[in-house]
Amino acid sequence: MKFVERTPGTGWIDDTAPVPTWLEPLKDRVRGVPATALTRFTPPREGGRNSAVLVLIGESNGAADLLITERSHTMRSHAGQPSFPGGAMDAGDLDARSCAMREAAEEVGLNDSGVSIFGALPDLWVPVSGFIVTPILAWWHTPGPVSVVDADEVASVHRVSIADLVDPDNRLQVRHPSGYVGMGFRVHGLLVWGFTAGIISGLLDFGGWAQPWDRDRIEDLEGPAA
Repeated sequence: MKFVERTPGTGWIDDTAPVPTWLEPLKDRVRGVPATALTRFTPPREGGRNSAVLVLIGESNGAADLLITERSHTMRSHAGQPSFPGGAMDAGDLDARSCAMREAAEEVGLNDSGVSIFGALPDLWVPVSGFIVTPILAWWHTPGPVSVVDADEVASVHRVSIADLVDPDNRLQVRHPSGYVGMGFRVHGLLVWGFTAGIISGLLDFGGWAQPWDRDRIEDLEGPAA
């Protein structure tokens, strides 16, 4: 797999990775997207721990979807929070791509032979955890079974319809106890908020799928702040 060389503020693009027609606009538009188009939290000049998440886009019963996990409720940070598969880079990881794929295999048993990586979003900063996160974008051309592999990290696994994420009735804003207000989605009985919701909101915009929704609908986040 050959990738166009990455420069700051741009995503990896594999121009040979086949994607369905409806994904082509997203593949084209992620090139050159700045971090500020997704979040106000950009990586610091120094410090931070490198990590990656896998933004896996597939189809189920003819409907496009995203793979989202619910983090274990016993974790020390972000307990119970919906997220993409991912985590910190290990010494054996060649780059963010290999990190994202390894984490997905460890967390949900994803078979990488059914996946084509077609790009990445710019590095993003998660201040509460100190992670610099690279979101890796992939097309799940040959879906296989996924489920909880490591119950210490993952409570449940969901294939969430993009149509449900686009639905204005499922969109809202979430107010963190700190006062910060960010994007949110209510799908599959989950409240998706924070970093993951920000990425999803950006994908809907970049893919040209977003619809107008009520930005005055704001809910306070309940439970622990981190």
